[in-house]
Amino acid sequence: MNTFIENQNWRYATKKFDSNKKVSATDLEILKEAIRLSASSYGLQLYKVLIIENTELKTKLLPASFGQTQVVDASHLIIFANQTNVGDAEIDAYLENTSATREIPLEALAGYGSFMKSTINPMADDLKNIWTSKQTYIAMANLLHAAAELKIDTTPMEGFNAAQYNEILGLGVLNLNASVVVPIGYRHEEDETQHFKKVRKAEKDLFIQL
Repeated sequence: MNTFIENQNWRYATKKFDSNKKVSATDLEILKEAIRLSASSYGLQLYKVLIIENTELKTKLLPASFGQTQVVDASHLIIFANQTNVGDAEIDAYLENTSATREIPLEALAGYGSFMKSTINPMADDLKNIWTSKQTYIAMANLLHAAAELKIDTTPMEGFNAAQYNEILGLGVLNLNASVVVPIGYRHEEDETQHFKKVRKAEKDLFIQL
């Protein structure tokens, strides 16, 4: 923890990646595990995470990313896609996973399952999709923190056309929607942004302690 704040000061939204530097398979596995262990509402993890290394595919996504070259130049492009049309199937799958993982009878989880279904199923579809989209940001935060610990650069991006991403990647037929994307890799020495002082609110302007 003594290096966590130091690494948060080190990280920034990288504007130019060195396309010749690649994230190692070992470090990528650590980042994947950090995402996998992220908190989520009810523990449901109602999203999928696409990891794109293929340059041709990243290039196809460039116009849908408003020409932001980080998408192509980064070692990998991480796409968090929230699930749409969430219902009983996703909740039942979670309960079965819980039963197997904790070695408890599925019947013992029936009450919790009913509670989740009574809370989630009545939600309007658009509200459910907003909710599942918010979950991806929690997972993204874990990625950003873990990457900083490994001195891997990141650029969290909302600046892309989700509908075009969905079409290019065939996400719609999978009941998925591109929510937020994060190119990861290593900053280019010519990226002047890395030398800028981090601008954040002062503590007195940010926190209200009661």
